[in-house]
Amino acid sequence: MSAPFDFMPGHRAAVTRLLAARGIDLGPFDAEPVGDGHSNLTYLLRGASRTVVLRRPPPPPLPPGANDVLREARIIAALHGSAVPVPEVLATAEAGEVFDVPCFVMTFVPGLVVAGRTPAALATADERSRIADGLVDAMVALHGVDWRSAGLSGRPDGANLRQLARLGRLVASADGAPPPGFAELDAWLSAHAPPESGAVLLHNDLRLGNVLIAPDPPARVTAVLDWELAAVGDPLADLGYLIASWPERGRPVTPVQAFGLAALEPGFPDATGLATRYAARSGRELADLRWHVVNAHRKLAVLYEYNRRRAERGEGDPYYADPRSVAAFLEAAEAASRA
Repeated sequence: MSAPFDFMPGHRAAVTRLLAARGIDLGPFDAEPVGDGHSNLTYLLRGASRTVVLRRPPPPPLPPGANDVLREARIIAALHGSAVPVPEVLATAEAGEVFDVPCFVMTFVPGLVVAGRTPAALATADERSRIADGLVDAMVALHGVDWRSAGLSGRPDGANLRQLARLGRLVASADGAPPPGFAELDAWLSAHAPPESGAVLLHNDLRLGNVLIAPDPPARVTAVLDWELAAVGDPLADLGYLIASWPERGRPVTPVQAFGLAALEPGFPDATGLATRYAARSGRELADLRWHVVNAHRKLAVLYEYNRRRAERGEGDPYYADPRSVAAFLEAAEAASRA
């Protein structure tokens, strides 16, 4: 990924001051972009004595309410020390302190991102199985967090239908009609919407590519990444999303599943295996899981359609410009609704 902006001397000096105020002497540092760059931006800041990680939103214009990195920092800070592996937040900065947007700095956690293929050191069936188990177990740990005691808040009652309506408004026409291809799917989701099965802290983007895995056997999750979409809601929403992000042999691959093609390698479980592990470790009933898988595909279709329109206007990431991405999610949603 190429950086959409450069760290100017003023930015570097501001980061140095921000960390020095917290007793951290980073010294001169190199800034290296990491990740796919389609959401909040992540940089490794490599100093002489240590490496830290900086998160900031992409350059404006941004959708209203999106890319709130300070909220993301609060959630990570609330989880630090829990059973959920997360970095430690070192410093936060409001817009104008470092960049023209807010940012935060956190500790660097060693680990590998497993995406297109499993790294050689972990490329056995047993290690791949451990990676998947660790991912599901991290989700179970997250859903076990007492979010109120952690100082977090949310509106879990009615969250399923509320999110369905809110996302629909993002892409509806002026008269409230859904885009072509969405109407039948939206009607199915509305007609089959289940009551919430619980109220937990959700990651909302927990998938294979959003965890770090220890580089040497035995495979284990060292950190869960990218908390910008976290919210309080139905625990099955996270599991449904994980399954929607998981490629399946013999089926077309959606753009999000393409970020985790390693899951097709021997040793990784299929979607049923993920759900079985989650049920066994959490003790939760999964009767309504199909609805959440369908809803996850529809959610991604909405977000890709919304960002496709922004890219068409020259306001957003050109990654989203291809309308075939939206069609892929809609087709996956329809297939899941018939499963």
